[in-house]
Amino acid sequence: MTDTPSFTLPLSDCSPQTTCAPSAQLWALVPCAGTGSRAGADGPKQYQLVAGQPMVLHTLAAFAAVPRLAGVLVVVSAEDDFFDDKGATFMIAACGGSTRATSVFNGLNALLEQGADPTDWVLVHDAARCLITPQQINALIDACLPDAVGGLLALKLPDTLKREVAGRVVQTVERGDKWLAQTPQMFRIVELQQALLAAGDTVTDESSAMEFVGKSPLLVEGSAQNFKVTYPQDFALAQAVLTARDVATG
Repeated sequence: MTDTPSFTLPLSDCSPQTTCAPSAQLWALVPCAGTGSRAGADGPKQYQLVAGQPMVLHTLAAFAAVPRLAGVLVVVSAEDDFFDDKGATFMIAACGGSTRATSVFNGLNALLEQGADPTDWVLVHDAARCLITPQQINALIDACLPDAVGGLLALKLPDTLKREVAGRVVQTVERGDKWLAQTPQMFRIVELQQALLAAGDTVTDESSAMEFVGKSPLLVEGSAQNFKVTYPQDFALAQAVLTARDVATG
């Protein structure tokens, strides 16, 4: 993996057959170094206003409402000064890389430097999934804590899936066993580090790295509202959902 420091990984006490000590702490890691090129926004999409505040602040508010987390680490690029005047109550690590995997790997190392134990759990979440709720985060934690591997929020594929060649349908793909991966994705710090080192920096989520080393992450049902704001039209949908939530709780 490129752009990563060289260090020796501690060995994990976990195995596929046994769970680890229940005293392990829970941490959240939010990679926030993306440029948001597909969103068509002026600057990184995670800092664009949605329902009155930058998108990433909605994301972080959901994690702040989960008291059993020991801490939240946001990984930004070296030149990013967005949080400098925000009076942040979470940790900031300016170690973002050129890929998501590199940012996450560097963030895991930063968590260890902040006092996390290698066998602690980490919940990695996309900054641009600003509709995540504390209830969904807690549901993932409850499902994964007794699991030897960990897992991720995901949604069963609701639509008919097509395979394309040159702009035309060539196959309808069976969807019965297909899921849309979401975040958070929750794994032991050391095991995720080892998996990312083995898989390389082209994997697009943490589950893919764990799968690469032979692990089978647990699928925990998520919500259609927990989508990743990616394209320009997604901002309006996120705005509508957040506004509706404000009305319902107000």
